[in-house]
Amino acid sequence: MFLLNRHPDHRQPLTPEDAATLGSAGAEEAERFLAARDNHAETPLHALPALASELGLGALYVKDEGQRLGLGSFKALGGAYAVMRLVLEEARRRLGRTVDISGLHAPDVQAIAAGMTFACATDGNHGRSVAQGASLVGARSVIFVHSGVSNERVAAIARFGAEIVRVAGDYDQSVREAARVAAERGWTVVSDTSWPGYERIPGLVMQGYTVIVREALKRLPQPPTHVFLQAGVGGFAAAIAGHLAIVLGEDRPRAIVVEPARAACIYETAKAGRPVAIAHSKPTVMAMLECYEPSLVAWRVLSRIGDAFMTVDEEDAVLVMNRLARPSGNDPAIVSGESGGAGLAGLIRAAGDEKMRAALHLDAHSRVLIINSEGATDPGRYADLVGIAPQEVARARQLA
Repeated sequence: MFLLNRHPDHRQPLTPEDAATLGSAGAEEAERFLAARDNHAETPLHALPALASELGLGALYVKDEGQRLGLGSFKALGGAYAVMRLVLEEARRRLGRTVDISGLHAPDVQAIAAGMTFACATDGNHGRSVAQGASLVGARSVIFVHSGVSNERVAAIARFGAEIVRVAGDYDQSVREAARVAAERGWTVVSDTSWPGYERIPGLVMQGYTVIVREALKRLPQPPTHVFLQAGVGGFAAAIAGHLAIVLGEDRPRAIVVEPARAACIYETAKAGRPVAIAHSKPTVMAMLECYEPSLVAWRVLSRIGDAFMTVDEEDAVLVMNRLARPSGNDPAIVSGESGGAGLAGLIRAAGDEKMRAALHLDAHSRVLIINSEGATDPGRYADLVGIAPQEVARARQLA
């Protein structure tokens, strides 16, 4: 499915609050917090000239978030950042003085953090980030996981000391349960989706993701003309597209939002022109994108900045995993999880369809940016789908 943005807000400026969240000042703050972390390292940006030539493009670049902060996902930038910000804000309120990131581990701040509990629902990656953030500041975390989250991903969350609560149903049901229990017990919900009356914290999560753009623009020889962004509730796509629009202005790239056909709540929202919840379908292999209700903040941004919306099928995602693991020419091998390469799957589908290609102005001069949003966050599942262990792919890249 493919749809150009016909919303009346398309190409209108972001609202003042969204511009403040996703603008340069907010991105600099997120980058400053990130620099204070012990294991901070910029993630690599890879050129894929062989695949670009095959697709009839001028250039293709992949920003590899599979190596982010030891969590294997871009989500490491969002939840943990929000947790640290919220602890410092609470410390300032209680102590009556300025507390910066450098004072996060001061005894009085640590005592305040120890009395705080952070909760969230997750498909796997966001929960790891919130749990890691809570562990870093000495707070407690309770992570709600639905029935589709694999045991391996649950174990990865629990390693940070999080309490795990299993919820029957899907991601959206776990979001509601996390919010309900947190309200009863006075916990702070750090969600990557938003709903009426709950927008600021998801905005902080999105603000963390803007670091990806800042790093990429420093390394790209020229700004991209197109960016294909995978979406679950839409926060990641909105953050990347929104920040690109703010810093590049009229030279911003066309932003194409890509979803699994089995869980396309942003596509259906764009089609309806307003946020809609969609019916549950069969589970998708792109488990991190299996969401049925859009984030209100994300849609507010994407209705203005998203230029097109499209879906990809199950086999498209698996094909990309395999193509990145076994590249042609001199392209590097990249470990991409089931959801990580969905943006690239969208590009491949669009580049091979004459109507989509023309509608998006994809040609031999196009410079496309893709974000590999996750590595093999479930190594066993990755090996089943690719036929090779992720560490073997990484080893091949090192030897190349």
